[in-house]
Amino acid sequence: MRNFLTITTLLLLFNCTNSEKNKSSDEHDQKMVFYYNEKDGISSLDPAESNNIPHIWICNQLYNGLVQLDDSLNVLSCIAKYWEISEDGTKYTFYLRNDVYFHDNPCFPNGKGRKVTAYDFEFSFNRLLITPNSTAASLLSYIDRSERTNFRPFQSINDSTFVIYLKQPYSVFLNILTMKYFSVIPYEAIDYYKKSFHNHAVGTGPFMLKQWDEGNKLILVKNPNYFEKDEEGNRLPYLDAVSISFIRDKETAFIEFLNGKLDMISGADAININEVLDKSGMLNKNYASKCYLQKGNYLKTDYIGLLVDEKANKNSPLLKKPFRQALNYAIDRERLVKYFRNGVGMPAVAGFIPKGFKSFDTSVVKGYHYNPDKVKQLLKEAGYPDGKGLPEIVFHITEDYKEQASFLQSQWKEFNIPIKISIEQPSVFRQATFLFQYEMFKKNWVVDYIDEENFFSLFYSNNFVPAGFNYTHFKNVDFDLLYEKALRTIDEKEKIKIYQEMDKILIDEAPIIPLFYDEIIRLVNPSVEGLTLNPMNLLNLKTVKKISKPNK
Repeated sequence: MRNFLTITTLLLLFNCTNSEKNKSSDEHDQKMVFYYNEKDGISSLDPAESNNIPHIWICNQLYNGLVQLDDSLNVLSCIAKYWEISEDGTKYTFYLRNDVYFHDNPCFPNGKGRKVTAYDFEFSFNRLLITPNSTAASLLSYIDRSERTNFRPFQSINDSTFVIYLKQPYSVFLNILTMKYFSVIPYEAIDYYKKSFHNHAVGTGPFMLKQWDEGNKLILVKNPNYFEKDEEGNRLPYLDAVSISFIRDKETAFIEFLNGKLDMISGADAININEVLDKSGMLNKNYASKCYLQKGNYLKTDYIGLLVDEKANKNSPLLKKPFRQALNYAIDRERLVKYFRNGVGMPAVAGFIPKGFKSFDTSVVKGYHYNPDKVKQLLKEAGYPDGKGLPEIVFHITEDYKEQASFLQSQWKEFNIPIKISIEQPSVFRQATFLFQYEMFKKNWVVDYIDEENFFSLFYSNNFVPAGFNYTHFKNVDFDLLYEKALRTIDEKEKIKIYQEMDKILIDEAPIIPLFYDEIIRLVNPSVEGLTLNPMNLLNLKTVKKISKPNK
């Protein structure tokens, strides 16, 4: 019976009229699907766990928060129509829209998504304090859980009014709330899916989860009830669907892109830049007809972390500041960017703060330049003249940085500094750095919210991993005092000076080796329109369209 039906169906398909074929083809062409690849994979769709770019990108399509950023990084309204901040800076009152609905999902009666209320934000924010795999709690250290608030820092006054109380003014708090951690989710989804919620996204965003074949394909479809509209009053998004693949090999993914099966390739590490870009960092003319290049400033610093915890890294030469400084002076960052990144990015010759922030000033914060004489002097000062007596240090990386690491290894070898490269799987690498198991490791930091404090939080002593993001376990009293002072400072000029002093401390103490300040690189299919770029490299697909090209 099954064979008969299959043959009959095929005969019907092949005997349809030309007009029916054209109609079917036209209907298919009208569906706008955006395809992109996520080579590093996605392990969760829970916004509480959105702590890296792949997870932030997917959560940005599925969820919304109180506020959001535009491409100029201004804080705009989202589910909150507007807000008020008390004069003392400790009370934030948000007034919500009344036309925002959760995605239709089996967790709701009859599968119909209900309206979002202030209670949902109270539930979602309280959940961040207890979610085991989330680091969002470290961002909420200033909330007021005292008698003043009846031990309730998050309060829903009514369906449309949500209040957050802080212990003291926190100048970057509104920016922090733009992060995907602070998205709204319904309590029904947690009750229904329990521990498997991370596989069943239920949000309010422009797209809804349709299918997730983990490690193979993830498909989102348009949310027909999405609340945002364009300037002409058309409901967003324009796309009908988003399809994400998980091809690990960059050469294979690039071939898929050239064959039109992907609409975007993102990141200098995701392409063969020697093939695709010329020596000035622009698109090779051989690819001009196949795609267009998006390139822009990126608030991201690539660096090497050095574990400076005496308890965790006993007897290591990395505990000696002169040796850490010697490692920094041994690197020619200009060569690294020019020859191994085809000019993409800027050598990190200032501090840890990347170009694009207001405190970035190479005349004030002077970083490291290649200086062989300083290397030799500092090695002698550290007790290792000409590298004598140095034990082998293991430098942990992932596959993407193999060429860069080999160059760095050769630079250190010139001064008899023995460095061994160990290539790790991304998941193993992430886990090990969180458990401070590596003494030397390649990392990068991408801005989460628009303030330098976000970068400096990596070195605040209260943020040691695994509780926070201080991977190096750097601890410095002067740095901590300046960090805390900056959080209380409202005056922008004064705060910039504080940040520059903090950056100078990092350069002098050298718990890290800054390598380069990155640039955003995207190759995009010519049929894609409306794909915007911003210094956070936040993927925003709600305004994207795909325009069919006429047959030649």
